[in-house]
Amino acid sequence: MKVLKPLTNNQVGEQTQTIFSSIKQRVGRVPNLYAAMANSPNLLGGFLVFEATLKQGSFSAKENEAIALAVSQSNDCKYCLSAHSALGKMAGYSAEEIAGIRQGTVTDPKLQALITLATELTYNKGKASPEAIDAFLSVGYTAQSLAELIGFVAIRNITN
Repeated sequence: MKVLKPLTNNQVGEQTQTIFSSIKQRVGRVPNLYAAMANSPNLLGGFLVFEATLKQGSFSAKENEAIALAVSQSNDCKYCLSAHSALGKMAGYSAEEIAGIRQGTVTDPKLQALITLATELTYNKGKASPEAIDAFLSVGYTAQSLAELIGFVAIRNITN
């Protein structure tokens, strides 16, 4: 089977080398995911801008990691589960809280509504039950949050 191979700094153009340099400064290396996306500089650049823009939205860093964990668990992506478990700890979750998010059962009603909806959107290919949407909105999230959650689920599905 032919797949996209991760590219090295020597295999990409100047624009992508600049992106790689920025990624290295931020995370210490260029993860294979980004190196594979570099087969299309437009994909890599667009993805990074989309992700960075959403991270400036209505969700906290902890909520972003909860979304990533819920989607990665739904997709059974071991690589992303490992990465987002570590990032979740860095964002302030305990090991027990991370396990709860992955199992889909947490004690905080707002967090529960978030992960339930993220999970439904993932399993149902962008569709969610009216009950999950109502629960999400009833705990204080907004239409803006709903739109951004859809974007985050899309991003995590790409990375998974």
